[in-house]
Amino acid sequence: MGGFIAVVDDEPDIVQLVSIHLRKAGFSVEGFLDGGTLLKAISARIPDLIILDLMLPGMDGFEVCRTLKRDPLSSAIPVIMLTAKNHEADKVEGLDLGADDYMTKPFSPKELVARVRAVLRRAGHAEPEVIAIGENLTIDPERFEVRVKGQGVTLTPVEFKILCLLAQNRGKVFTRDRILDHLWGNEKAVLDRTVDVHIKNLREKLGAASDIIRNVRGVGYKLQV
Repeated sequence: MGGFIAVVDDEPDIVQLVSIHLRKAGFSVEGFLDGGTLLKAISARIPDLIILDLMLPGMDGFEVCRTLKRDPLSSAIPVIMLTAKNHEADKVEGLDLGADDYMTKPFSPKELVARVRAVLRRAGHAEPEVIAIGENLTIDPERFEVRVKGQGVTLTPVEFKILCLLAQNRGKVFTRDRILDHLWGNEKAVLDRTVDVHIKNLREKLGAASDIIRNVRGVGYKLQV
């Protein structure tokens, strides 16, 4: 699925356990042992979701959640509270503060990952699906994987971006200039013909699936089965 998850818990073992399972599920993760460190870090990188313990040193999880929800920079970040506090009053308070879900310890790491995915979906973070093109080609945008007839194909980052652009807009013709904009934006300082070189290399690597990339004479390229 992907996305950046912040895990806040004063128990390093819990942070490590949760991080391992989230990374296996395709997320990037950063752990924090207290709320203050998390709040300072958010200004540099905003997480897609926060897993928050309640019994933290200094500022407890309730106060961390209040602070997050008061700040326009962080108010929209989904929060899952993960805590040993299992009283109904604690759960109600957490949800009233704006938490999106509440899990009690001990917990199942697999269930936590499932809840993370569910909360992200509700928050509008759609899970990228594996793209199947015809019978031979599959593309996994999140894992940076391409397979032709089940065999892995190694692409450069530029080749992969071009393939994804065409695959996610199959049938649509892209000029060389639009492809360059997608790759480098306003920073592009390369010739249009550079795209032709990347397409040529991409076709060679795709082998049996190479004919899906069509050249539209005088215009550009499209992907068509």
